[in-house]
Amino acid sequence: MTRFLLKGLWRDPSRSLFPFLTVVAGVTLTVLLQTVLSGFGSDMSWSSARFGTGHVKVTSRAYAKEGDQASNELAYVGVEKLLGDLRQQFPQFIWAPRIRISGLLDIPDEQGQTKAQAPISGLGIELLSSGSPDRRVLNLEKALVRGRMPVSPGEILVSEDLARYLNVGLGATATLIGSTMYGAMATSNLTIVGTLRFGIRVMDRGFVFADIHDVQRALEMDDAAGEILGFFPDTIYKKQVAESAAVRFNESQASSTDEFAPTMVAMSRQPGMELLDIIGIYSGAIIGAFTFVMSIVLWNAGLVSSLRRYGEIGVRLAFGEDKGHLYRAMIVESLAIGLVGSILGTLLALAPAYWLQVKGWDFSNLMQNATMMMNLVLRAEITPMSLFIGFLPGLLATAIGTAISGAGVYKRQTASLMKELEI
Repeated sequence: MTRFLLKGLWRDPSRSLFPFLTVVAGVTLTVLLQTVLSGFGSDMSWSSARFGTGHVKVTSRAYAKEGDQASNELAYVGVEKLLGDLRQQFPQFIWAPRIRISGLLDIPDEQGQTKAQAPISGLGIELLSSGSPDRRVLNLEKALVRGRMPVSPGEILVSEDLARYLNVGLGATATLIGSTMYGAMATSNLTIVGTLRFGIRVMDRGFVFADIHDVQRALEMDDAAGEILGFFPDTIYKKQVAESAAVRFNESQASSTDEFAPTMVAMSRQPGMELLDIIGIYSGAIIGAFTFVMSIVLWNAGLVSSLRRYGEIGVRLAFGEDKGHLYRAMIVESLAIGLVGSILGTLLALAPAYWLQVKGWDFSNLMQNATMMMNLVLRAEITPMSLFIGFLPGLLATAIGTAISGAGVYKRQTASLMKELEI
C-alpha cells in the first residue's frame, strides 16, 4: 500500500508539488541559518582565543588583575620553567608564550633620519621555529602577502597596510621604539622580511610580529613573558575542561602570597568574554524561533493540502474506504513528502554552507572604518546539528499539520457524501 501511495504522489503533482516545495524552502532556510550562526559564534570564539585570550591564559596575578590595561612591567619571570611544568601537567593544551608590544615603528632614510613613523601594536611570539605553535594558531603562512617568514634573529613581519602607509619595502630597516620591562626607553633595529593581512581591520592597520627572544632582549625581559596562552588542538573551546584546568592550577599555587605568582584563567572567565555566552544564547533563541516559525508555515501547508483534497477524500469514503485507513494513508503521504523535502532542503542548504565554511564571504568593504577585533570574513560551520535540525520543521510539522486537518475524515457522514459530491 505504501508503494501505491508513493506512486500516486509522483503521478499527481497537484497533491504533492506545493507541500514539497514548501518543505524544501523551509528546511533550506532553517539549515542555512543554523550553519551561519554556528560559524559566526565559532569564529568569534576562535578569533578571541588566538589573538588575545587563548582557551586558557597564564599570567602573573598582578598582570591578570589589570586585565587589558596590563603592561610588561607586570610580566611573569621564569617562563621557561613554567612552560615545562604546564606542558607536563596539562598536555591537553598547546602552550605558547607571548609578549605584547606597543610603541612606534620608525623608518630611517639613508642618513639615518626619520623618514616615516607610525604607532604600532604587536606580539612577540616563537617565530623562528617552523614547529612554533603560534605560527599555526595565527596562520601566519596563510596571511603572508609579500616576502617570507623570519628565519634569523632581528627579522620581523608587519601588516601590509602598515608597510604601504610607511612606504617601506622588504629588507628595509625599522626601529622599534618602546619601553622596557622597567619603564626605561627601548630601541631596537629590526629588518622587515614579510607583510601580512588578516582581514581584521584593527590588526591590518598597524600590527607587527617579532620573535619573542628579540623582544625579550629589546625590552630587557630575560626569561619573561606577559602571558602564556593555552589552546585546544582542535580549536574548539571546551568550557568545562578549561575551567577545570584553571581551578587545578590555581589550587596548586594557592599557598603563595606573591602578587607575581602565576595564575590561570579560562577564556569564559576573562573580562569581556561574557559576549560569547550572550551570542550563544541569542543564536540558540534565533534558531529556535525560526524553526518554530517554519514549523507553523509547514503545518499550515499540511492543513491547506488536506483541505484542498476535500472532494477526493469524499470520493474515497464513498467507495467504501475505511476512515482509519484513509487517515493513516494521508499521514504516510505527508511523512513521505516531508522526508524527501527535508533531505533535499538539507542538501541545498549544505552546499552554500560548505562554500562559506571553506571560502568565506569577505565583507571588509562594508566595514572600512571598523575598529573592533573581528574577522571580516563571514564563515558558516557545518555541525552534526546541521544534518538533523531541518527534519524538525520539515518532517514533524508537516505530519502534525496533516494529522490535525485529516482528523476531519472522522467527522464526514457517509449519508451526506453523495450530496456533497453533487455540489
